[in-house]
Amino acid sequence: MIPRYTRPEMASIWEPQTRFKIWFEIEAHAADAMAEIGVIPKDAAKTIWANARDAVFNVARIDEIERETKHDVIAFLTHLAEIVGPEARFVHQGMTSSDVLDTCLNVQLVRAADILIADVDKVLAALKTRAFEHKMTPTIGRSHGIHAEPVTFGLKLAYAYAEFSRARERLVAARKEVATCAISGAVGTFAQIDPRVEEHVAKAMGLSPEPVSTQVIPRDRHAMYFAVLGVVASSVERLATEIRHLQRTEVLEAEEFFSEGQKGSSAMPHKRNPVLTENLTGLSRMVRAYVTPALENVVLWHERDISHSSAERMFGPDATVTLDFALNRLAGVIEKLLIYPQNMQKNLDRLGGLVHSQRVLLALTQKGASREESYKLVQRNAMPVWRGEGDFKTLLKADADVKKYLTDADIDEKFDLGYHLKHVDTIFKRVFGAA
Repeated sequence: MIPRYTRPEMASIWEPQTRFKIWFEIEAHAADAMAEIGVIPKDAAKTIWANARDAVFNVARIDEIERETKHDVIAFLTHLAEIVGPEARFVHQGMTSSDVLDTCLNVQLVRAADILIADVDKVLAALKTRAFEHKMTPTIGRSHGIHAEPVTFGLKLAYAYAEFSRARERLVAARKEVATCAISGAVGTFAQIDPRVEEHVAKAMGLSPEPVSTQVIPRDRHAMYFAVLGVVASSVERLATEIRHLQRTEVLEAEEFFSEGQKGSSAMPHKRNPVLTENLTGLSRMVRAYVTPALENVVLWHERDISHSSAERMFGPDATVTLDFALNRLAGVIEKLLIYPQNMQKNLDRLGGLVHSQRVLLALTQKGASREESYKLVQRNAMPVWRGEGDFKTLLKADADVKKYLTDADIDEKFDLGYHLKHVDTIFKRVFGAA
């Protein structure tokens, strides 16, 4: 995490003070359950809460203890004992470090998912507003980067809306995947702790008990979570790349908002660069980079090892913080995106009507020409236009072989732009619903 690409709400989830607060809550809720079933005195559980509920944990003190113990949970428990007093001997009864660490990590990932889902909602809201604004704004569709057939700019945004709707569903599923709790003791057998403790802690922390934890919560859950983050990041980059291409000087159909006083280049005062979407491309690559270690963390030795731990301490915060920043930046880009319908029309007209070539092709086949002949007739009139040697409609009307099948009126009718947009409403209803 670096401040440049970090938003405070997401960053706070990963701060040491937050982590220690969650650790305490796990231990205190476990103490409540143990007291209820008679494992520890009820007064001890009350004292643990009373003395440490509002405590501000001394991070420097915990770090100092860890330098000696070489164990982060023991360092925390030692500091907690300094706060709680003698009743601290009833803390962590029958528990193992992973019970605290894994349950805490999942609490953090659930909270992070809640923020990411809200972020996607912002992106969806921006996309929907701009999609309806330009629902019928014609623009050229491109395949392989080359002019293909007309679409609308609203459809381009509708594509993205549908994609981010799926992203939201995946994030909800990822949240559910990691919303589990393990308080099962060494090697996960519950030998030293009653399963009812786990059930109580899970409910108190908004989680579900892990069916079998083998001391650690299985890392396939976390692999799925971070894989989803990688897919969402790819959706961010896909839309960012589209905007970058549309902002190219030769295209200029859409453009990032350029604020008063903004500078595009230290050398060239005229420049207006797509810096935000370029930035989103880079951030998306970083989020995807964390998917591989998450997948590799699935493979642990026997009931547990800690080969996953160091990687998770890095990519857990970094992936969630980075994607949170990227989604918020993307929402802002869409909200303020400058859109140029006149340039879209200019680009539509740039190839002298070639965007209607398929309609002419199909018309010829419907009038009796073979598909092979129809393709040859259309292509031989299209290629001169491609080279800047005339207008497609004019050349077709002058082609005697074409005129064997099509009248001038037939040809004129095939150059109707509205024909390509007749099902836009249908697509919008599929994407946005009847409303």
